[in-house]
Amino acid sequence: MSTEPPDQPGRTRVPPAPDAPAQPARGRLVPKRPDAPPDAPDPARASGPATAAAAAARLAAPDARRSAAPAPARDASPDAPARDAPPAYKRYRAAPRLRLPGRGDELVLPDLPDAPSAPRRRRITPRRVLAGLVLFIVGWVALSIIVFLTSSHFERIAPPPDVSSALDSAGPLLVSANNILVLGSDQRPKGSKEGGAFSQASRSDTMMLIRTGGGHAARLSIPRDTVVDIPGYGLQKINAAYAIGGPALAIRVVKAYLGIPINHVVIVNFGSFPALVNSMGGVTYTGGCINSNISGGVKNGGQTLVLPAGTHHLNGEQALVLARTRENACNPGEDDLGRERAQQALFQDMQHTLESPSTFLRLPWVAWHAPPTIISDMSGPTLLQLFGALAIGGSTPTRQLLPSGNEFLPDGEEGLSVSTASKDAAVRQFMRG
Repeated sequence: MSTEPPDQPGRTRVPPAPDAPAQPARGRLVPKRPDAPPDAPDPARASGPATAAAAAARLAAPDARRSAAPAPARDASPDAPARDAPPAYKRYRAAPRLRLPGRGDELVLPDLPDAPSAPRRRRITPRRVLAGLVLFIVGWVALSIIVFLTSSHFERIAPPPDVSSALDSAGPLLVSANNILVLGSDQRPKGSKEGGAFSQASRSDTMMLIRTGGGHAARLSIPRDTVVDIPGYGLQKINAAYAIGGPALAIRVVKAYLGIPINHVVIVNFGSFPALVNSMGGVTYTGGCINSNISGGVKNGGQTLVLPAGTHHLNGEQALVLARTRENACNPGEDDLGRERAQQALFQDMQHTLESPSTFLRLPWVAWHAPPTIISDMSGPTLLQLFGALAIGGSTPTRQLLPSGNEFLPDGEEGLSVSTASKDAAVRQFMRG
């Protein structure tokens, strides 16, 4: 009967592999019997075939020998050793050894709980940075488009109903050329003390033609003091058509004077102009000296702008004063062409500001404030086509319809006359653009 203790918890049992080589047999120490005579030979030290055979027989059948032998008498004392009882042996097990795989042994270790693995961090590579930048740009532009369409639906101001009958039809702006008339009113608030200003039937302060779409890009500025024939009113300055019959009459007069179709109209709403410029972060303007008083100047509750010649960063209110300037104290003799050049420089600088990376980060705010600044027959999607066509065509210089001399009107007011040859040359160049 084996006296090996059972496996204890916490200890790992490493069973030998089935194909492990057998260990060579070793000799076994057999103790001398207690009842043997003193001169009896020790079985462990005896030699000879008889002795070896007897020892092997005793080792082979220990149970039979114990069952045949009578039970030894036990001493009354519990500490007295039992006679004729087989000696008690203890079998010790060696500590498990680490056996390397591949040598016929199997390493068995206790099951341990899986340790939580740390989250694997993704490496930052140039490709991932570029992909993230592209996604940001696409998402930012998409957000700006949604904001623009929402603002154009709720904030856009429609022109008078008779405007549509004065316009000519044309194809989509992205694939076909369109002529767009841009008008700016010189209307001032009621009670304005600025000379030459109108509070009700205002004249057009700015008159410019833009040809864009289908790869075309051209701009032609018409001086507002150009003398033309207005049906039913005779010779008048061309900006008087807006005061007499609104944008519809202004469109018809320009079409008849230049002999070209006009497909769309854009009227700048100067009331919302400062908010648009401020949403762009201001505008950087480069030009000559400006000393202007709008609506009587600051002393009379109006506005005053004083700029030395050079480059200046203007906010919305300052840009509005510059766009409305009619009399410049820095140059009292400045004619209408000089004032238009200052306005064209301002609008050109605004376009450059819109195309700058800093304004791209403000694009959703610009998209919200742009529609209220435009009074047009074009809806939100068509205005998006207009901006896309202008971006594709790129920036182009604005040409002016140059006058050939002065002409006096029936009321004695002096205007500008343009020769037929000069006018036709400017129109041909504009249409080729």
